Amino acid sequence: MSLNKTTIREGSIEEVVKISNQIPEFESPHANEVYQERLQSKKHLIAIAEVEGKLAGFKVGYDKFGNTSFYTWMGGVLPKFRKMGLAKALADFQEQFALEEGFDSIVLKTRNRHKNMLHFAISSGFEIMDVELRSESAENRILLKKQLK
Repeated sequence: MSLNKTTIREGSIEEVVKISNQIPEFESPHANEVYQERLQSKKHLIAIAEVEGKLAGFKVGYDKFGNTSFYTWMGGVLPKFRKMGLAKALADFQEQFALEEGFDSIVLKTRNRHKNMLHFAISSGFEIMDVELRSESAENRILLKKQLK
């Protein structure tokens, strides 16, 4: 998939970790080992966005539940590459992968404090399925789901 000088492609855990360490919203980004442990022996996708050959964003998802829902676990776009449609391009790439692999929905979990992620998910067709309450409302976990075509 290509948008102007943007490429969305499959990538590596090393690329994801490199990007994650530069995303300000990630307080303590996961190390390689966490990704390896989560993705090992599971159908998964590591999608990378590049702009003019530079790493710009990523989206990682996998078969967490062993059913027909694909879990979109981690993702982000570096601040200087935001507002270019990369999050949508990554999500579209992931949705196409999920459909091709036989999944009928995408599930994600985010925190209440990640307003941009919530807005993006809802505007992309996700619906709130559940809320896990925490002592601070900003830390509430919000579970969302999108049915695929």
